Amino acid sequence: MLRTCLTAVRGPAVCVGRCFSSEVSGADSTLAGFSSPPFSTEASLYVHWPYCLKRCSYCNFNKYIPRSDNQDVMLECLQRETETLLKLSQVSRITSVFFGGGTPSLARPSTIAAVLQTVTRHAGLSEEAEVTLEVNPTPVGSSKLEDFLHAGVNRFSIGVQSLRDDDLKVLGRDHNSQHALQTVAEARRLCPGRVSVDVMFGRPGQSVASWELELDELLSVCDDHVSLYQLTLERGTQLFRQVQKGQLSVPSDDITAVMYDSARRILQKRGYLQYEVSNFARNGAISQHNMSYWKASQYLGVGPGAHGRFVPRGEGYVCREARTQTLEPDVWLREVQQRSHGTRRRIPLTHLGLLEEVLVMGLRLTDGITHQHWQLFSPRADLYQILSSSSEVQDLQQTGLLILDDRGLRCSWQGLALLDSMLPTLLLLLEAYITQGLDNNSGSLQL
Repeated sequence: MLRTCLTAVRGPAVCVGRCFSSEVSGADSTLAGFSSPPFSTEASLYVHWPYCLKRCSYCNFNKYIPRSDNQDVMLECLQRETETLLKLSQVSRITSVFFGGGTPSLARPSTIAAVLQTVTRHAGLSEEAEVTLEVNPTPVGSSKLEDFLHAGVNRFSIGVQSLRDDDLKVLGRDHNSQHALQTVAEARRLCPGRVSVDVMFGRPGQSVASWELELDELLSVCDDHVSLYQLTLERGTQLFRQVQKGQLSVPSDDITAVMYDSARRILQKRGYLQYEVSNFARNGAISQHNMSYWKASQYLGVGPGAHGRFVPRGEGYVCREARTQTLEPDVWLREVQQRSHGTRRRIPLTHLGLLEEVLVMGLRLTDGITHQHWQLFSPRADLYQILSSSSEVQDLQQTGLLILDDRGLRCSWQGLALLDSMLPTLLLLLEAYITQGLDNNSGSLQL
């Protein structure tokens, strides 16, 4: 059964290693010997705007209802942390920027422009770089799109979620279907070919037939990119409590599996090629920013609760770190004002931890992981060496779910929907191979 995760578009949260509260005191020689990722002077940038006007019934993201107008101090701190992390990473080029949230379309366009100017001052940002802004499709959000375009945004990601007004009310959204259609139309006028739409399935009371009808309706007005997400019930949310109490019911796993398969076929018929578990594009309009996550490239995370993966070369380190910024906005603001960043947790990634991320994220892509890409992170142990002799992998290949050939490792059409069930086996095989390498070489990994 497929269960996709919205955090994938905001940066993976896979962390392997030891946690440090805020600083890493000295390089760990055990890690430093084998955790160096491929050297790169490039990175992408994720900027988190934590505020929303209201919390949706299904949402457990890091978002807050603002108690006062603090846009000026947010601007100051976003700029300061961006500058700090750019200097720390010593990257010379930012390949893409993604403003997520929360509801970043609540930010002033001048705030977006100022952050981009900070990037330009301290690292290269080409005119062709993809700059995406998540947009809540309300009249207020729609009215600011042209100003965001002038601020430097060149791609919009619109959280439509549904075209059924009753469902939008259940989800706690603050827009209706007409608002959504108007916002998509305005975004397409401003950024033709560079508008993405988020839509959710597995909603309370939804049937396969109603879902297919709704998706067809949505595709008739969509641009060239669609992100498809299954609703998940998160503990602590209003929707979770409603389902637990029997006030609402959601489709079974078997039904949502049919919904996903049906959506893939409808999207394919309408010219959208699936390139990742949840993402579909036509005319080559893939999300360049999200590709950096799935390709395990470096990325910086700025703002409350943002995640990052990069090598802090400014501190003399050669190991990639998984970083998480302080979650609570008021605390994050104070920390940035005091020490120019709000990094709360730093985890040096071991070589195993890095390869686990390459495997987990890369297999989300329909193209999977090529041998050439794997070799960038594991030059002495290829995918054949690690996986081909496993009876479990051979079974997955024989049942048509997994493909390991001269191109690399990837899921089949059927396998992509069952990726989550295959990953534990593949991760255990990877861990066993690398652990054996460590044991055989007395702590010196020969990869």
